[in-house]
Amino acid sequence: MNKSSLKSYAPQARKDFIAAVTARANLLGLSDKSGTLEVAPAQTQGDVTVIAGQAWPAKVSGQRDQLIVRIRKDGFAHTMEAVAYTWFNRFAALRYMELHDYLGHGHRALSSTSGGLPDILTHATDLTSELPGLNPTKVTELKLAGNRDGELYRMLLVAQCNALSRAMPFLFERIDDDSELLLPDNLLRSDSVIAKLVAEIPEEDWAEVEIIGWLYQFYISEKKDQVIGKTSPPPPSSSRPTGSCNTWCKTAWAACGSWPTRTAH
Repeated sequence: MNKSSLKSYAPQARKDFIAAVTARANLLGLSDKSGTLEVAPAQTQGDVTVIAGQAWPAKVSGQRDQLIVRIRKDGFAHTMEAVAYTWFNRFAALRYMELHDYLGHGHRALSSTSGGLPDILTHATDLTSELPGLNPTKVTELKLAGNRDGELYRMLLVAQCNALSRAMPFLFERIDDDSELLLPDNLLRSDSVIAKLVAEIPEEDWAEVEIIGWLYQFYISEKKDQVIGKTSPPPPSSSRPTGSCNTWCKTAWAACGSWPTRTAH
C-alpha cells in the first residue's frame, strides 16, 4: 500500500467534496453570506418545484426544507462538511466493495473494467431487477435519451446505496433526505470527485482492508490540526465529521461476512 498517495489524495479530497456539496447547495438556492443563510424562494406547481428559475422534481421541495432546518440548527459550513464526509465515506466504501466484487450484481459502481463509463451505467437496464427501487420505464427512458446519463447515474448511485442499507445501515442509511439532495453534480466528468478517487489511488492499494483506516486518518488530518492542535483538548462532537474508523471496519465485515482476504482485481 502506497500511503504517500493516500496522504496526498485524502486531504484534497475533503476540500473537493466540500466544494462539490456546497456548489450543489448553491444551485438549490442556499448560500452562506457572512454567516447568514440566504434562501432563494421556491414555488411548487404540480410535480415541479422551481428554484431560482430552475425546475426540479416536486419532492425536492420537502428535502430542501429539511436541509434548511438542518443548516439553521448546525450552521452552513458544518452541514456542508458533514454531508461531504458522508458521500466520501459512501464512495470510498463502494470503491472497496466493487474491487472485491462485493456488490452482488457483478458490475462496478464507480469505474469500468474496460475503461469508459461506470459499469452500472452501461448495464443500467440489467440492474432494474437487481437494485430495488429502480423504475424500469424511467431507466429505459433516460438510457435512450442519449443526453441524460448524468441524471441516470445519480439515480443508479442512490439505488445502489439504498440496496446496501439493509446490510450496512451505519454507512448506507437509506437515502431520501438532504444527503440525496446534496449528492454532487457532474459525477461523470473526468475531474469529478469519483473520477479522482478512482484515478489517484491505484487498484492494488485497495487489496487490504487497512486502506480504510488510513483514508479516514488522512481525510481528517488537516481538520484535526485546525481544531485540536498539538496540545489542545479534543473538540466537541459538533466539530468532528460523522463516522469513524470503526465504521469503515464494519463496512468490510458486513460486505463479506468476515474480514476480506481476496485481492482486488
